[in-house]
Amino acid sequence: MARLPIRMATFPALALLALCAAAASVATPAADPGTRAWVEDLEAWRANADKGLRRDNGWLTLVGRHVLRYGDNRVGSAPDNDVVLDAALSPARLGTVRVDERRVRLDLAPGITMHEVGDPARPFATAPLSTDPGKASWVARGRLSVQVIRRGDGQAVLRVADNESPQRARFAGRIWFDPKASLARPATFTPYPKGTRIPIANVLNEISLEDAAGRIAFAIDGREYAFDAVDDDGDLFIIFRDATSADATYPPGRFIAIRKPADGRWTVDFNRAYNPPCAFSAYTSCPLPPPQNVLPVRVEAGERFRGH
Repeated sequence: MARLPIRMATFPALALLALCAAAASVATPAADPGTRAWVEDLEAWRANADKGLRRDNGWLTLVGRHVLRYGDNRVGSAPDNDVVLDAALSPARLGTVRVDERRVRLDLAPGITMHEVGDPARPFATAPLSTDPGKASWVARGRLSVQVIRRGDGQAVLRVADNESPQRARFAGRIWFDPKASLARPATFTPYPKGTRIPIANVLNEISLEDAAGRIAFAIDGREYAFDAVDDDGDLFIIFRDATSADATYPPGRFIAIRKPADGRWTVDFNRAYNPPCAFSAYTSCPLPPPQNVLPVRVEAGERFRGH
């Protein structure tokens, strides 16, 4: 298989961070590890992560990801469209997505109606779309929903979702290791100077520079390790991989989101490690762990991967 060229990207590789965190929620353990309250809180967090993955227009519903060019992009099921959709989802002519440097606009084809997701009674009028990756507009017609995100390099990407997708229908739920209080590790956080950035690659071999919050250090079986953490509005977002990726967890790596503790006591709770969207959908582009966040030991905690 040919290796894709590595490209420096000006867009944030972690632009989906808000969506990832929304799906699994920021880790906020409310009790000491090993207590009944801790286990109950962990189980509730995991149930919420599963619910978030199953939601309408979630990762399991994605059925397409199309890079748009500047200018007009005709969308529909007819084969002469620039973006060809499944005929079960779209009429021959759905509309035209117009992309320029300042905005993205969806013009519906004559006779086509859509509505804004979350408000079926509110028809979508031909208009510019919100394209911020964390807040991008979804518009729908029956099973079909479409969204355009614009990356920081100016490239617009059309996401296509089907709320009756086979992937969503057959999803059997997230799977987890049993809770292990011993892998909720007390940690020490050392902030980096303001403006520190670290390179983060994604699955497309694009590299971006991300704001680094600092270094969070912990011990496993008496040996010291540390992660570089990305800043998430004062909280921490960690992309890591460990030796279980060969046979038990998602091979590219997992995420942990940690809320800044009010009492100053940091914890890296591997029981709340969760899979990125790429573990569930081929239509996403996920960040990969930097080399310093790859552990040589097995961490049998958190989310497992059904693909093994």
